[in-house]
Parts: sequence; structure tokens; C-alpha cells
Amino acid sequence: MTLDATRGPSGTRGPSGPSGTGRAVPPYDPAELRHFTPRAALSRALAVPLVLGMVAVLPGAVATQPGPGARDTAFWLQLTLCCYAGARLCSMVLTARRRLIQGSFWLFVYIAMGVAPLAQTVLDRTPTPVVGPRSDTVLAVALVLCGVVAFDVGALLARHRPAPRRPRNRGPASVHRPRLYALVLFSYAASALMIVQLGGVGVFFSSRQEIGESVSAATGAAAGAAASQAGSAFLRGFGTVPVLLALLFLTRWLVTSRVARRKPLVLAMWAATLGVNVIVNNPVSNPRYWFLTVLFALLFTAFPRSPVMYRGALALGAVIALVVFPFADRFRYAEDAANQPETDSVLVPLTLKDYDQIGMFANTISFAGAGDGHTYGRQSAGTALFFVPRSVWTGKPEDTGVRVGEWMGMKNTNLSAPLWAELWLDFGPLGMSGGFLAAGYLASRADRRYVRHTAENTGPAAIGSIPAIVTPLVAGYAFILLRGPLLQAMGRIGIAVVCLAAVTTFRENPRKRLP
Repeated sequence: MTLDATRGPSGTRGPSGPSGTGRAVPPYDPAELRHFTPRAALSRALAVPLVLGMVAVLPGAVATQPGPGARDTAFWLQLTLCCYAGARLCSMVLTARRRLIQGSFWLFVYIAMGVAPLAQTVLDRTPTPVVGPRSDTVLAVALVLCGVVAFDVGALLARHRPAPRRPRNRGPASVHRPRLYALVLFSYAASALMIVQLGGVGVFFSSRQEIGESVSAATGAAAGAAASQAGSAFLRGFGTVPVLLALLFLTRWLVTSRVARRKPLVLAMWAATLGVNVIVNNPVSNPRYWFLTVLFALLFTAFPRSPVMYRGALALGAVIALVVFPFADRFRYAEDAANQPETDSVLVPLTLKDYDQIGMFANTISFAGAGDGHTYGRQSAGTALFFVPRSVWTGKPEDTGVRVGEWMGMKNTNLSAPLWAELWLDFGPLGMSGGFLAAGYLASRADRRYVRHTAENTGPAAIGSIPAIVTPLVAGYAFILLRGPLLQAMGRIGIAVVCLAAVTTFRENPRKRLP
């Protein structure tokens, strides 16, 4: 294919001059040429091996490994789910548009609900005991399949809806500059308070066990267990979330504004905020899914229009989840290094703590069958009203993972409760499918809005665009929401909403916009 002055990329003749003189004018937008660069061609050349690798080679290699697991209905359903999620993840990687939230969803499903549970089925080994009959596991995998199909249908419905229109009397949601300065200062103070309360900077680079003990000591010395847990979540939430949001806002400002890149104050604030994040949001002392949130949010904010970074982030997320997370258990807690199983199977790391979602969904089904059945919105009410103290709401429901863990007789009840289990326990299979239908619809709409707000990197609306910050943050936090329990995840969401509301303005005031 060749390009000339009067022919577009498809070989059709471009329009003539404005007065019909025949004088040649540019027949195509120069931005369209990006679709025909060697970089884009390289991605197309890799499409076939990528699809074959994720849909056929990896699932096939896992499924054919020797192991004592039965090749029953649960196995074949699990293999189907793995291949389906792999195909959808490939479509996210190869798409021309950046679909951040949908890409995160399919990455989680492929790893945590597909490859890892398939390995557990082959080896007949699960991170958390499955106490119910095998039929509950079969039902759990079938319901997960229903949920992901409903998510796809919801995303498809959103593609045929027009873009939402902003009210005429309201400007775009953007960052209020003086309030951003106030947020930066507040984030420094909140993080400094957490560092002092936990015993200094060194604690954050020791181990998650040690920092957990420091948090418990700082918040539970004179309080009960429930108050200590609430105080711990409060301390860590305000110590980590505001400073992350401050870093994202400042990064967006620097990426999109030449004026900001020439201001020593803005550069100094960004460097200081980055340093604080290295301390309080590092992967050593934080949950692994929270570190993925930080990583994805920062990458998508710093490179909002780069398809290479988008594809690289999804690939990097898969590598971290499959390789780094399982082997990091050796350094997570002191006793984990001594408790590693001795085996020659390469699948064993996928049977460790991080990937108990299918098993916990099966346990949730068994829990409902042995108890009162579905809760009909009670768990969701507790999640939505997470800020109400238990001293006021004496019957406030516990985390779904905690409830199921206590019913199982587990000593450690800090267990996952995937979104499928949360929705199924509350609303049954139809309600669960409806929830994922709505999730797919909202995710697709948010992704489209992100693309629209990051299409241009100039102008006050683009520089301080709130959707350009919120969408990467939601895409990263989706891993935590999908893993569950939701009640545990709501604290950081509440803090983030308060911080976003504090810096957001809809007024057209050039003197208070980010330059």
C-alpha cells in the first residue's frame, strides 16, 4: 500500500481544494497514519501467536499436566472458561481502542478464575479447603461462565448507545488548582502520621507481617478487635489513598501541560509525592492487589494515549499474576518460606493463597445450602453502609468471606469472596447475571468516556480532566473489587470519593484551572 499527496491510506482519491481549483489538500488526518506504522503492523503480526498461546497453548499445557484430579464436568467447564477468558483478553489487547476497565476484568478472569483454578483441578489441590460436594464446584464454575457472558452482553449493549451529553449549564469535571494544592498537603500529613504511628520508614520495607503487627499495635492497644480493625483500615486508607490520588493528578498535569513542566514548584511536588508513594504504597508492605491498583493507575495516567503501554500493562499484569505473585509467598510472611510444598510440578505455585476464588464461590454455595439461603440484599446493604459503626447498627453483616470462613471453621477468616459469590449470595443466579450485565454496560461506557477525554492532550479541560484520572484508578481497583470481599474494599473507595469531590469543579474559571 502506498501513500501520495492525493490518495488516502485506502487508495481513494482525496478531496480537491476549497474553490474547486484542483489544488491538492491533505486528504487524511495525519493521526490516521498511526494505524499504518510498523509498530501497529508488528502487533498484527503477533496477533496469531498471541491468540494461540493464550487460548490454546497455555490452557492445553495446564490441562495435560500429570495430576490426580478427575477429568469430570468441573474440569471441562473450567477449561471452557479459561479458553473463553483468554479469547476475550486477546481481543482487549489487540483492539484499536484502549478499554481499561474491561481489560482489567478479563485479565482477572483469565488468571484468577481460569488458569489458576484449572491447575488446581488438575492437581486436585486448592488453597482453601472446599467443604461441599463436587456438585457445588460444578455449579460455581457454571455460574462464573454465566457472569462473564452477561458482562460481555452488557458491554455489547453499551456500544450501541450514544455518548452521554453534558448539561449545558455545567462545565466539564476538572481539577480545581487551589484545592489540588490542599490535597497534596493533606496527603503528606496523612502519610506522615501513618509512618510515625507505625514506627518509621523502615517498617514499610520489612514484610507485610511486620507492618500488620505495627498497625495492630498502633490501633488496638486500647480498643477491642472490631475497633482495632476499623482503626487499622482508617489509618492505612488515609495514609495511602490521598497520596496516590495526588500523584495521579500531578502526573496528569505534567504529562499534558508544557507550562507545568517548566514550573519548579510542580516538579518538586511531583517528586516529593512520588517519594512518599514509594514508602507507603510499595509492594513489600501492601496487599498485592493494591500494588496492582497503584501500578495500573499510574501507567494509564502517565501514558493515556499509548496503545503500546496499554497492551504492555495487560501483558505485565499477566506475568505478575502468574509468576511474581505465587513465588512472592515465600517472602510475604515469616512462616511461608518454611511451609512451601516440595514438588516438581510447575503448577503448584498456582495452588497457593492468591487464587482461592472458585473454591470460595463453591464454599459460599455450600454455606447458603446449609444455612438460610440467599440474603436478598442484606450483604449489599452492609457494603453500601460501610461507614455506619457496628455500635449503631448492631446487626450489621460481616464480610462474606468472614461469614463463610467462620462457618467452615477456619482459623484465618481473611478469605476472598469474589464478586460472583457476593452477588449470588444476595440475589441468586438471575440477580448475579443482572449485576454483571450492568457491570459490563458501565465498564464499556466508562472506557468510551476515557478515550474521549484523553483524545486531546491540550486545553484546560484535557489537562485537569477528572475522568482521565478516575478511569485508570477504577481499572486498577477492579482487581480488588472482583476478588472481594466488597465490605473490605469500601473503605478506600469512600476515601477516594471524598478526595475526588474535594478537588473537582464544574465551573469555568480560567484563573483556578490547571495551566
